[in-house]
Amino acid sequence: MTDKKQLLAKYKELPKKILNEIEKNTKELGLRETKKILDNVLKEFKNNKIMPGEAVGTIAAQSIGEPGTQMTMRTFHYAGVAELAVPQGLPRFIEIVDLRRKPKMPLMEIHLNQSIKEDKQKVVDFAEQIEDIPMVEFADVEEDFHEKVVRVTFKEETLVEHGTTLDNAIKKTEKEVRRKAKTTEGNQMIFKPGFTTLASLRRFTERILMTKLCGLKDINKAVVLEEPDGTGYYIKTDGSNLKEILKLKEVDTSRTTTNDIREIYDILGIEAVRSAIIKEAKEVLDTQGLKVNPRHVMLVADVMTYSGTVKPIGRQGVSGSKSSVLARAAFEETVKHLHTASIKGHVDNLTGITENIIVGQPVPIGTGLITLGMKE
Repeated sequence: MTDKKQLLAKYKELPKKILNEIEKNTKELGLRETKKILDNVLKEFKNNKIMPGEAVGTIAAQSIGEPGTQMTMRTFHYAGVAELAVPQGLPRFIEIVDLRRKPKMPLMEIHLNQSIKEDKQKVVDFAEQIEDIPMVEFADVEEDFHEKVVRVTFKEETLVEHGTTLDNAIKKTEKEVRRKAKTTEGNQMIFKPGFTTLASLRRFTERILMTKLCGLKDINKAVVLEEPDGTGYYIKTDGSNLKEILKLKEVDTSRTTTNDIREIYDILGIEAVRSAIIKEAKEVLDTQGLKVNPRHVMLVADVMTYSGTVKPIGRQGVSGSKSSVLARAAFEETVKHLHTASIKGHVDNLTGITENIIVGQPVPIGTGLITLGMKE
């Protein structure tokens, strides 16, 4: 073992993580086989090293952009689950790099603790509890335009099925519409909001219909699926509410995810959002069968998050916040950038690629990084 440690110590060029992995996986092998593996890994490592002055940004843009032209515009449906659809291809990739406020189709993947995930009935019951069910499922809502009142008649059997009571339903409805019912008789409540116009009464009725009596906000549909490794069940949801889901004791907080990038940033922070950008972008490319080196996607994620806050790629984010006036002007809103720079007296130090191309100088990449000095 000591000999093997001495052998590993000679390969200092390799990162410690790789050396530890080789040591772990070559316990049964002799010194000769281990040295052969180390030599091959070192050769591969050197081949994959980036040369000083390499234009990694341009290469990443080409490596993602070229296969990106082959992306489809389709929406992908989960096999056997018509209710859940995921935007894929170009629309989804644009959503990720543009950091849209809300995804077109927000989704969550809720993994559960060992105590519940193997019992399908418990998982189904949990899925029903978190579904955000609208008023129309629980009650018949009628407008009386003559008396200018709205009658809400609850279906008591449906309330019991979803684990709530008539009293709770009445209280929640009054809280949501911010009005006390004029009268409550049995399973019926009557609102007299005091509106004089029929349009106002209709708007009040719509507020009642939008009231959600059960589940978590924004979780429109929850579907139970089997884990790929067959160790139990998990839940896919149409809609996302990561903050509230993570509070539930049945949920495995270390594995539960959402496809809403901004929600991850707000709740879990900058490192989590970097991982999410890489994961979501890779999933889109892999689903389309496009082979892109993960390091290009990682570079995009790094550029979006290195400042400590997450920024979109575009004029509102990364491209619009470059220090060079000419680089910003070359991307979008040319007149605006040049006009502002002229008024404020900005100076462009010509340190980047775009601005040097514009003024016709050698660009500071590759051999352009080298400058010669001469002694008199």
